[in-house]
Amino acid sequence: MKKGGRTLAITATPARHGPAGIEPLSGDVIGFVVEPAKPGRPVYVSGDTTWFDGVAEVARRFDCGVVLPFAGAAQTRGPFHLTMDTNDAIETARAFADAVIVPVHTDGWAHFRQNAGDLRASFDTLGFGRRLRILEPGVATIIEASSET
Repeated sequence: MKKGGRTLAITATPARHGPAGIEPLSGDVIGFVVEPAKPGRPVYVSGDTTWFDGVAEVARRFDCGVVLPFAGAAQTRGPFHLTMDTNDAIETARAFADAVIVPVHTDGWAHFRQNAGDLRASFDTLGFGRRLRILEPGVATIIEASSET
């Protein structure tokens, strides 16, 4: 390790494309929790998943300050989503009660059924808008996680 480097602990977390039982068609997926050397709170990267008990378990186990849900309601086969839709992202925001929510994987491909604008409208309507950070492609964004524990 280089002098002055930072150590990260990375834990694979459960994820699931769409409803239970779809894995034989879509393949297994995982997410990640990235924990920085102290001080600092972990970051949760959902991976391609929808809301299910596995995401809730991650919220119970880790006090994440930033959550990157793969949203956009990706739909490639059948009527189900492979990534979070706005409802799933809202459930995720509720589970990670004080985390900053930074949706990724929301725009740019034809198989997305929702976009960052849909998330903004939903989060604002339900009072979560202050916690939502929408990224602009190609623009570095500084995200400050809540320091609450």
